[in-house]
Amino acid sequence: MNCYDPLYRQLAELGLGAWAEKLRAHLPERLAERLAAVESLPKLRPSGIELKDEVRIGQGADLGDLDRDQLVAQLQGFHPWRKGPYRFFGIDIDTEWRSDWKWERVLPHIQPLAGRRVLDVGCGNGYHGWRMRGAGAEFVLGIEPFLLSVQQFLVMQRYLNDPQHHVIPVGIEEVPQDIACFDSVFSMGVLYHRRSPLDHLYQLKGCLRPGGELILETLIVDGGRETVFVPQGRYAKMRNVWFLPSLAALTLWLERCGFTDVACVGTNRTSVEEQRSTEWMRFESLRDFLDPEDAEKTIEGHPAPVRAVFTATRP
Repeated sequence: MNCYDPLYRQLAELGLGAWAEKLRAHLPERLAERLAAVESLPKLRPSGIELKDEVRIGQGADLGDLDRDQLVAQLQGFHPWRKGPYRFFGIDIDTEWRSDWKWERVLPHIQPLAGRRVLDVGCGNGYHGWRMRGAGAEFVLGIEPFLLSVQQFLVMQRYLNDPQHHVIPVGIEEVPQDIACFDSVFSMGVLYHRRSPLDHLYQLKGCLRPGGELILETLIVDGGRETVFVPQGRYAKMRNVWFLPSLAALTLWLERCGFTDVACVGTNRTSVEEQRSTEWMRFESLRDFLDPEDAEKTIEGHPAPVRAVFTATRP
């Protein structure tokens, strides 16, 4: 049985049979080279699973006579681990991002996820999707174009075996337009990478059912309704950062795209404790992206990263 067979059935039940068949034709080819490394991991049965308060799969005792160091080496083969953390059979996968901190900031401000169908756009390795399932979401679909992140999801799925959570290697451009079938749509850390942010907002809106909720997290800058910062060159060493709006400008964008009940529910300056290099992500991280003399500026002299979370409704 293909791990995506439940997804194809679920999409067909949502009236998306044509998209399911398209995915069925292309997903195996896209992931073929990545699956062998996942399937080489040992077959283990977790004695317990926790998704509500953390993502914890099994415990160290479940390894039995298995060489723990060898398993760590196999997991390190999927480096860099960006989103997490994961507790994996007693091994702490200390990821670059403390994604649990973001989740704890977001969760109190959104509609309860129990029984909801959720789309997570730009989901990375699916960490937040597992927390959504832990919060009671009925079905979570993550879309993520980077194959390594999808591969990391499949590592966890090998042991969690959850038929209601899937991550597929596609971008939002490959999602059929105006499917209007998700109760909640998350787009966290994506908008500033889009060359056409309003088109992105329209795409997100088209995925929501009437009355559905958008949860949007993105970088912002200080200013009024007409303030939008467009970096010349890089921003925090990232090449693909295009538009950083003010809170007022982003509110206007959402309203112009037809959303109602638009609200900023929180802002947060990203800290070097929340995003940092670790044993599981050994490349440069936030500390290297900031001015060493002034942590309120990036290395290029731009305003340091501040993130806002918005909620909005598709009428």
